[in-house]
Amino acid sequence: MPTPHNSAKEGSFARTVLMPGDPLRAKFIAETFLENAELMTSVRNVLGYTGYYKGKRVSVMASGMGMPSIGIYSYELFKFYGVENIIRVGSTGACDPALKLFDVVLADDAYSTSTYAKNFAGIEGNIMTPSAELNARIEAAAQKLGKKITKGRVGSSDNFYYETETENVNETQGVICLEMESFALFTNAKVLGKKAACLLTVSDSLITHEETTPEQREKAFTDMMEIALEAAE
Repeated sequence: MPTPHNSAKEGSFARTVLMPGDPLRAKFIAETFLENAELMTSVRNVLGYTGYYKGKRVSVMASGMGMPSIGIYSYELFKFYGVENIIRVGSTGACDPALKLFDVVLADDAYSTSTYAKNFAGIEGNIMTPSAELNARIEAAAQKLGKKITKGRVGSSDNFYYETETENVNETQGVICLEMESFALFTNAKVLGKKAACLLTVSDSLITHEETTPEQREKAFTDMMEIALEAAE
């Protein structure tokens, strides 16, 4: 059923949805990898498509930026559209010198100081975990495709910019990269009895200060996209 944020009809989405932050990355995935892709929703230009990848029905829909945004879109997909699995396919800033631009990271868990989980469902604590089953499917897909992934803890932040000194979560919490969505996605999946995973591509480095271009972030993160599509069920 349509919601205030999604105009798709019931049954529009597949069991598995790939969820990039950028609507243009969602469009690129649909047009590049999916056969017979159809636009299911475009409310606020948050684009959602459904098509077929190697005979499997798969959907892709943008989440926007930040935990409140992915919190809304993933909740509605899980709660109202019968989606069982969401794989976030996002960008991340590396805070581990071993990570290079375009490396692919699979989140073992997400550390955050956000109050999202507490406000949403009364869940205390700073760490949320993905689906072990879905992570295993992603690892198997990467191995099948011959693509390298790095597993580790990601830092999930409410803030992109800071005006004050902040905790170095890399040193204190074992975080290897930073992003802004997975903690909320994992929370929604936990509460609703669904499966979620977070697959990321390094778009910039907090160590070397190298960074990718907006066009590269939209179209060049194809290793991550193919792994996620291969893992879809």
